[in-house]
Amino acid sequence: MTRTLIIGYGNLDRQDDGAARVVVNTLRDRLGQAFLAEYDTGLEALGHPVDSIFLLQLGPELLDVVADYDRVVFVDAHVRSDAPDVEVEPVLAEYATATFTHHMTPALFLALLAALHGVRPESYLASIRGHAFDFKQGLTAETAALVETAVDAILELFS
Repeated sequence: MTRTLIIGYGNLDRQDDGAARVVVNTLRDRLGQAFLAEYDTGLEALGHPVDSIFLLQLGPELLDVVADYDRVVFVDAHVRSDAPDVEVEPVLAEYATATFTHHMTPALFLALLAALHGVRPESYLASIRGHAFDFKQGLTAETAALVETAVDAILELFS
């Protein structure tokens, strides 16, 4: 059995940067799992064939958790005007220095996972277009309208 971990990350207090949490909770609903409360990570309820968590950002403390999974799907908001509104693409392990000291890309995370645990799970980045990143909670109508499309694209990975 393939074990999958969906890792949503973003800042709930920066409007559309919290899109991954809405995607994770919509996935959890479709999988018959309980919603994550506002500041619940989901780390306490792992153990399903498909697990999902939400964090502020990727960090090395998560490497031990991810080492036990065969597939990882990272979920994040993006702001690129040259990309589709919803995009799911494979991610390969790649070591590169981070632009910001508190920012780790999925590729860098996977490179550390390979170096420290010797595992290379099948990995994807699901990104959803963010339209506003003001200091407030809640998604814009434009980004909220993309959530179901993102969830459908992620669930297609399992079929």
